[in-house]
Amino acid sequence: MLNRRGFVKAALAAPFVPSLAGFLSSRAQAEAGKTLKAAPATAQLVPADVAGPTPVWAFNGTAPGPVLRVKAGERLKVMVENGLDQPTSVHWHGIRIANGMDGVPGLTQEAIEPGASFSYDFVAPDPGTYWYHSHDRSWEQNARGLHGALIVEEAEPWAGADRDLVLVVDDWRLTEDGTIDESFGHMMDWSHAGRLGNVVTVNGSYRPKFAVRPNERIRVRLINASNARTMAIGLAGTTARLLALDGMPVGLNDVAEPVQLAPAQRADLLADFAASETPLPIAVETRDGPVPIAEIVVSGDPVREASDDPIGLPTSGPGVLPNLSGAKRVELLMEGGAMGGMSGAMHDGRMMDMRALVDEGRVWAFNGIAGDMDEPLARFAKGSPALIAIRNDTGWPHAMHVHGHHFRVVSRNGKPIADPALRDTDLMMPDETIEIAFIADNPGKWLLHCHMLEHAAAGMMTWFEVA
Repeated sequence: MLNRRGFVKAALAAPFVPSLAGFLSSRAQAEAGKTLKAAPATAQLVPADVAGPTPVWAFNGTAPGPVLRVKAGERLKVMVENGLDQPTSVHWHGIRIANGMDGVPGLTQEAIEPGASFSYDFVAPDPGTYWYHSHDRSWEQNARGLHGALIVEEAEPWAGADRDLVLVVDDWRLTEDGTIDESFGHMMDWSHAGRLGNVVTVNGSYRPKFAVRPNERIRVRLINASNARTMAIGLAGTTARLLALDGMPVGLNDVAEPVQLAPAQRADLLADFAASETPLPIAVETRDGPVPIAEIVVSGDPVREASDDPIGLPTSGPGVLPNLSGAKRVELLMEGGAMGGMSGAMHDGRMMDMRALVDEGRVWAFNGIAGDMDEPLARFAKGSPALIAIRNDTGWPHAMHVHGHHFRVVSRNGKPIADPALRDTDLMMPDETIEIAFIADNPGKWLLHCHMLEHAAAGMMTWFEVA
């Protein structure tokens, strides 16, 4: 039998090693109420014969927290109570939300102090797969477990799937005794790829088994809740079609390869499961091949004789972009990090060299500014088209996230993209340039940052204002 030291050594050495916890059904989570209490809890993240429960931070005692559901166009009211010993907040990722409900301390609200609470009250306009997570010290709080799924269902029930399955995929960095590695704020992480875990869970569980019936059609909602790891997730032994990215429909496209999700990105797959005598793995691709992180067990009576033609999703989200010839164009240059060419940047009102920036915990910069939030990147008139050209002049990938709006990537490396999908997060590779376009129709101050959370904390953060 694998002992504690052997398991953890293997976990720390491998790119991905799944974790173990009791199976927690998405349906059970979905029945949770509309109060979220952030507080210490425990979770069995490794086999019980390897280590005991891991101390985590959780919403309502579970990590991830309860799956929240609301219909498109309806109002969601959530009271967040802070049972931690540090301030917190909640960001409703991907929702085109009222600015005061966006959950960004210092920009849209004051942080929720220990022992205090905050009432979030907003309309969820677009059906799709979204999520919620801490946005105060998120590089620590998200890594400790403070996140969960938010599902906005179609206003009218959609008949395209028999049911849905929510899969929140996360990675944890654990020590040999199964506790969370306390190396938060380590400059090696902040200046390189971010905090990468050594244990992977699905809905907080190790290789959970999900039961389906032959010829059952499942809407699989994938969420990458990790701090910094990009994951390529594949479903073996199924006929799968890609329905949506970041909550926005993309049509019914056959999925031949694993779906790549940067931190914070989501994908909806329509999967048909034929009869199978062996479990079907859900796996994450690594340099050493696919590593199973969950299993689909097909059993019971068939739902139907055979899979019929799928039914497309209703159109949702912002409409087609108008002519961008009159759009306000803004340039955003990303610099810094290890193996980068940045010699210095502005911080706290003065120019600093890299040594001084490292001392301040700021090693990345937007337009020569290392994370200062005094002035916006741009101001846009309400209802006007906006075009932001982003250049990644670093040696690392970055998941660029825009708050309060969905955008289209209209060009990549100078080449136009025809009919691009709506996104709220886009993965940029080193030396890559993209142009994103959106209608600045949501008033307020909106964050734009890298969702490798350590990168954001170390300087990759700015904001724009819609007047």
